Amino acid sequence: QVRLVESGGGLVQSGGSLRLSCAAFGNIHHLGAMGWYRQAPGKQRELVAAFTKGGESTDYSDSVKGRFTLSKDSKDNAKVTVDLQMNDLKPEDTALYYCNAVEVDAILDTKKDYWGQGTQVTVSS
Repeated sequence: QVRLVESGGGLVQSGGSLRLSCAAFGNIHHLGAMGWYRQAPGKQRELVAAFTKGGESTDYSDSVKGRFTLSKDSKDNAKVTVDLQMNDLKPEDTALYYCNAVEVDAILDTKKDYWGQGTQVTVSS
């Protein structure tokens, strides 16, 4: 089991910055990919940025490349934290942002997705 705790988000003017943080607790030594997704009203949930399994590489949505930066801190044995620094925010970045972590069972060859409760990001023009 993995528990995700999100923080950050809020209201900001266009061109401003926000930082989202997600802490994963529980079965953190079996985490695969971990990152952030977002869902705007009337749209499907989409990937924003995520570390691939093992953290060897990072995937970014084309719409946020050059503006958003994903970072990871796993020094604490009790948790893994993934932060999303969002700069030069635009009104189209307005959405509910969700942290995602994938728990991997290498023996059973299964994966399980965990989601945070969501944090609202609103960018005014």
